[in-house]
Amino acid sequence: MTTATLGRPGRFEIGRVFSNTFSVITRNIGLCVGLAALFSGLPALLLRLWTQPQIDAVMRQDPAAMADPGAMFRNSYITIIAGLISFVCALLLQSALVRATIEDLNGKRPSFGDCIQIALRFLLPTLAIGLLVGLGAGLGLMLLIVPGIILWLGWSMSVPVLIQERRGVFGSMSRSRALTKGSRWALFGLFLILIIIAMIIQWGMLLVFVLFGGIIAEIGAALVQTVVSMVLSIATAVSYVELRQAKEGASIDELAEIFS
Repeated sequence: MTTATLGRPGRFEIGRVFSNTFSVITRNIGLCVGLAALFSGLPALLLRLWTQPQIDAVMRQDPAAMADPGAMFRNSYITIIAGLISFVCALLLQSALVRATIEDLNGKRPSFGDCIQIALRFLLPTLAIGLLVGLGAGLGLMLLIVPGIILWLGWSMSVPVLIQERRGVFGSMSRSRALTKGSRWALFGLFLILIIIAMIIQWGMLLVFVLFGGIIAEIGAALVQTVVSMVLSIATAVSYVELRQAKEGASIDELAEIFS
């Protein structure tokens, strides 16, 4: 495996992030899809199958379900639990793929077991980061849209920093703001493009799968979420490495030593 070339320091390049993102996926397709299926696709499928009866009852405006306070409480409870499980799984996936991506970019062969071990080891601090970023960016979005977006972009590298530099929760968030300073609108463009592409693919595939209905539609939705989550997580990790090289001018060998 060849170490990825990250280019000359001083400039964050979206094109290089795209190229390295899909290069990492191509070189580690089995690992990346396996991790995404484990932490995104499978949980999404199980949660959809679990919550779909409640959603169908509301969509049909079932009088019995609508009038029963106990049923309404159970539906809300199930929704909250499903949301928490999805949140935890998303953080586990990001941590695992951060590890896999940076190992690959430094010429190593990432392993399934090592990526899962890292994700589990840092679960509590990543949960703390996820909650703090969500609350901070959410509050900013409620007050004014732009400050919320800026806050989110500033903290977007917090999990990669935590996994690779071991700076703790607040240290990782602070380090992320320093790394992204001057490149946040480039990051915004990167994530916006990825999200638009993901939405187009998602709508197209879901439309096809929904025509079949039933379990086929649920499997299709889980498959789409698996792919989207995988690409976004790997792009974030690649962006972190790109920012390190562009911001600090570290050579590939120096980055490999830092990330070892």
